[in-house]
Amino acid sequence: MARVRLQFGGAAGEVTGSAHVVTCGGAVGLLDCGLFQGGREAPEKNAQEFPVRPEDLDFVILSHAHIDHCGRLPLLWRRGFRGPVFATPAACDLCRVMLLDSAHIQEADAEWTNRKRKRAGREPIEPLYTVEDAEAALALLRPVPYGETAPASGELRFRFQDAGHILGSAFVELFHGADQPDLLYSGDVGNQGKPIIRDPARAMGAEVLVIEATYGDRAHEPITEARARLQAVVERARRVQGNVIIPAFAVGRAQELLYLLNDLRESGRCDLPVYLDSPLAIAATEAFAKHPECYDADALRHHRAGDDPFAFPGLTLVHTADESRRLNDVSGAVIIAASGMADAGRVRHHLKHNLWREEASVLLVGFQAQGTLGRELLDGAKMVRVLGEEIAVRAQVHVIGALSAHADRGGLLSWVDAMRRRPRRAMIVHAEPPAAESLAAALRERGIDARPARPGETVEVETAEA
Repeated sequence: MARVRLQFGGAAGEVTGSAHVVTCGGAVGLLDCGLFQGGREAPEKNAQEFPVRPEDLDFVILSHAHIDHCGRLPLLWRRGFRGPVFATPAACDLCRVMLLDSAHIQEADAEWTNRKRKRAGREPIEPLYTVEDAEAALALLRPVPYGETAPASGELRFRFQDAGHILGSAFVELFHGADQPDLLYSGDVGNQGKPIIRDPARAMGAEVLVIEATYGDRAHEPITEARARLQAVVERARRVQGNVIIPAFAVGRAQELLYLLNDLRESGRCDLPVYLDSPLAIAATEAFAKHPECYDADALRHHRAGDDPFAFPGLTLVHTADESRRLNDVSGAVIIAASGMADAGRVRHHLKHNLWREEASVLLVGFQAQGTLGRELLDGAKMVRVLGEEIAVRAQVHVIGALSAHADRGGLLSWVDAMRRRPRRAMIVHAEPPAAESLAAALRERGIDARPARPGETVEVETAEA
C-alpha cells in the first residue's frame, strides 16, 4: 500500500488563499496557489512562508484562474520554485491575464506606499512580486485538456474534469497506481444553469473528497430570477435616469453580465448605455472568445451563428483612467467595474460618486467576504467609508444570488450524490465556518465522515497498487 497525503495550507476556515500540499512517495506538489483577499491581515498572510519550501516542490496543479487560487504563483517562483504548473488550456490563458494584472497592482501598491514611507524617512518596501516574476511564473504553465490523465510527478497522476465554475475551471482527480481516483479536489464547483459555460461534470468519486463550501449553508435564486431582477433594475434606472453600479469579478461575472445584457438588448428590454470599466475584464473577455470549446449549448449556438455574445450596440469598453473618470458625468447608464467585492479597483470611484444618490442603484452579483465594502452594503450599512471619505448610502442596493459562480448547498450535495463512488471522508475548505459546518453536517447525514479542514491539518489516503 502507498499513501497520498494532503496538508491544508490555505482556504481552511476561510474563503480565499487556496493552497494544499499533496505528497506521494517522493513527489511533493501544490493544489492551487492562491492569494488571500479581504481583511487587514491579507497582506501579512500573502507575504508569509509557503507550507513547503518552493525549491522542494515538484509541481503545481491549478483548479482555475481566479486570483485566490493562482495569485501567489509569481511569489512561489520568486522564492525558488521551477517546476511545471498544470492547468487547462483556457485556464492557462486566463492566468496570463490575471497574474500580469495582479503583478501591476503589487508594483503600484508598493510604489504608493514607498512615497509615503520616503516622506516619513522610512526604508522602502519591496512589492510582493513584480511583472517580471509573473512572466517567469507564466512560462511554467503546462496546458492539460479535460479528461486526459497526465503524470504530475513520480507515480502520481491527475485528471481535470469540467467544474463549471469559470472558463477552464476544473475539479482534480488524483491517482496513484489504480485507475480509480484516490483523492478528489473540487476546486470551486460551479452553479448549474449559469450563462456561457457548461454545468459541472459528473465526478467519478474517490476515497477522500476535498470540497469547497462557499455557499454550503444557503440556496441561490433560480437563474430566471436573475434575468428578471436585472431587467427590473435596468428599467428603474431608465425611468429615473440613475446609474446602475455593478461590482463584478473581472473573470466570469463580467462576461455573464455582458451576455445577459446582450440578451436584454436584443429583445428590446435594455436601451441604456453599458460601460465595461475594467481593463482586466476586457482582457478576460478576449480569452473567453478564444475558447468556445468550454461553452454551453446556448453560447455555442451564438458563436456558430457569428453572434458575439460579448459585444452589442451601446456597449463601451473603458480602457484608461481618464475614460473612467469621465463616467462621473454620465446618468442613466450601467457601469460594470471590478472588483467584485468592491474592496479595490475602479468600482470604488463609481460607488463614491453614486452611493449618495437616491436615483442610483448598486447591484451585488457575487460573494461578499467579511471585511469588504461589498459585505457592508450587503448587510445594509447606511454609511460607508470609500477612498478615505464617509459616504451616505442612499442608493438602492440589490442582490442577485443566482449569478454566483459557486454551487449552492443543493448544488454541492447533488454533485456529491451523483458520484459513481461515494467518498468515505470529506474535508470542507473554501468557506466561512457556518457554511463549512452546515455542509459537513449534510454530508454526514449521507454516511460520509465529513468535517471542516483546519489550517495545517494533514489527511492521508491509503492507495491500492495497480
